[in-house]
Amino acid sequence: MNTIIEPLAEGMTRVWEMPEVLVETDTDFQHLVIGKTHQGVSLFCDNDRQSTEFSQLTYHEALLVPALLLARKIERVLVVGSSEGVVSQISVAAGASVVDHVDIDRQAVELCAEHLPYGYTTEELSAAVKGEGPVRVHYADGWEFLAQAEAEGAKYDIVLVDLPDERPEFAQHNRLYEEEFLTRCRAVLADGGVVVCQAGCPTMWRNETLIRSMKRFGDIFGTTVYYGSDEHEWAFLFGITDTDANTTERMIERLQTLPYRPESIDADALRGCTIPPYRVRKAL
Repeated sequence: MNTIIEPLAEGMTRVWEMPEVLVETDTDFQHLVIGKTHQGVSLFCDNDRQSTEFSQLTYHEALLVPALLLARKIERVLVVGSSEGVVSQISVAAGASVVDHVDIDRQAVELCAEHLPYGYTTEELSAAVKGEGPVRVHYADGWEFLAQAEAEGAKYDIVLVDLPDERPEFAQHNRLYEEEFLTRCRAVLADGGVVVCQAGCPTMWRNETLIRSMKRFGDIFGTTVYYGSDEHEWAFLFGITDTDANTTERMIERLQTLPYRPESIDADALRGCTIPPYRVRKAL
């Protein structure tokens, strides 16, 4: 029996049993494993669980659906990271006509399409790389793509950043969580647009990166909306340029007409999951 030991916090790990390994390799950027766990086919990067067949939709809906409900329009979406491609597909289902999906790790994206039963198929990925359809895949550094997009005056209704969790120690992807990158994301927003980030874990023993992210968002955006999945272990932040005190009710109202019908989010979830945990609120 193969196992993966996933780090959770200082002195804490989680052990995943993996009866069958489908692929294990070192890409140019990370150690990647795709295999069968008790949650179905699952993706691990540097031993961190990224998604599983069982829970991936709950994760990806918590990441994207609040942004779909907050954005004034859903026409142009920029995705940085999120190798599986699920959020690109949901964006199109919600009405987006252009989804630019940027990922630096070509091998990871291709292996996800080949082995995961969710997200892109290999045929869909091939078409997206060629720009044939609403989804356009770019194998590029997100930092440089944003700089070029800003220079060219490109605008997006949603800018979504979905990366492995920010590390307390140095990690190459940490720079895509920091203020300069978030400011670049804000610079390419269309009027009424939203910036989305995976922002860490709300549990009291692992909330350091979430608190740090919320402070950054508060410095950069007029309004920050929190959504902590009640069925997963991750929290997400949504930044809006303007000040808006009525975001929850606005999302609930918009949910009734959203073309994409989420399976894991309803009005009660929006009411209950948009309040940050006590210790996170007190730390701000």
